[in-house]
Amino acid sequence: MSTPRKIIHVDMDAFFASVEQRDHASYRGKPIVVGGSPEQRGAVAAASYEARKYGIHSAMPSRVAQQRCPHLIFVKPRFDVYKDVSQQIRAIFHRYTDLVEPLSLDEAYLDVTSDRPDRPFATTIAREIKQAIDTETHLTASAGVSINKFLAKIASALNKPDGLSLIPPDQAEAFIEALPIAKFYGVGAATASKMNALGIHTGADLKQWSEADLIHHFGKAGRFYYRVARGQDDRPVNPNRIRKSIGAEQSFAADLRDRDTMLTALRVLSHQVKERLDRHQRYGYTLTLKVKYADYEQMTRSRTVNQLLQDADTIYSVATELLLHHVDEQRQVRLLGITISNLLERSSSLRYVQLCLFPTDRQ
Repeated sequence: MSTPRKIIHVDMDAFFASVEQRDHASYRGKPIVVGGSPEQRGAVAAASYEARKYGIHSAMPSRVAQQRCPHLIFVKPRFDVYKDVSQQIRAIFHRYTDLVEPLSLDEAYLDVTSDRPDRPFATTIAREIKQAIDTETHLTASAGVSINKFLAKIASALNKPDGLSLIPPDQAEAFIEALPIAKFYGVGAATASKMNALGIHTGADLKQWSEADLIHHFGKAGRFYYRVARGQDDRPVNPNRIRKSIGAEQSFAADLRDRDTMLTALRVLSHQVKERLDRHQRYGYTLTLKVKYADYEQMTRSRTVNQLLQDADTIYSVATELLLHHVDEQRQVRLLGITISNLLERSSSLRYVQLCLFPTDRQ
């Protein structure tokens, strides 16, 4: 029997907003959001914990956020600062292991399976990392420790902010069986709703289903659900992962019934994608629109253009064109997504030539 892996997932607490509160005393203890203002038709990129008490969350339209909290403070993003702080944090990670897989500026997986004589326990390492982040950046992080990525990711969210949670091997099965399906990493609101309709409310319910039946109802994601219901996740921590696309998607608790509502949702997603492109210092030339109808039929359409997809207005324009030409306005929509691919680094001097010659649509 192989030795269980030791995986840590570290997730900064309200990262962008916390950096702003750290650097500006006038923001501390107040509800703030990082993102575009309502006048700019912007979206929330990050919300402080004080703002979250009003039900404000990332990707929410700024005008909605302001309605929920009239005294909300809107702060313009400073991505260069966030990137510098992120590099400080990654340097701390690398003191403990070379197996670090960043997911974004504010979270990463670490594989610390190889024992160090002075730090034999993963929880000890996670605690030291949290303390170093606090001491050196004056920010807090939450960490989850377990035997695989799936469980570590869930564990890191259990006691936010400034939390540290362990799911040990001998408790993993019972933990998953008791976990509400909506808290499963990889199960969005729409999928959770469909699972609930099928009588799947907890991990124990999910575990009763065969792999074939899950694939029948949920496509290839069914394989993932079947495995994680049993605590199985063999994905390695990959320090050399190359990002091929950047995107965002949103499942809606109530299906979208008209074009205006869909277009509003696309504008929010466009701002969210733009902010993620900024974080990773990337731009791209291909946009893919993902649509899932109320009956769970899914459609994707892509367009490659000869202009940089790097600002929210351009992204929104291309996404709108795809929606108006390809989405059946008689059908209700439960999920929309926008992804940018054919990425280049913003510092790159490469010229994009061939792929932008002919716009393309694909299923």
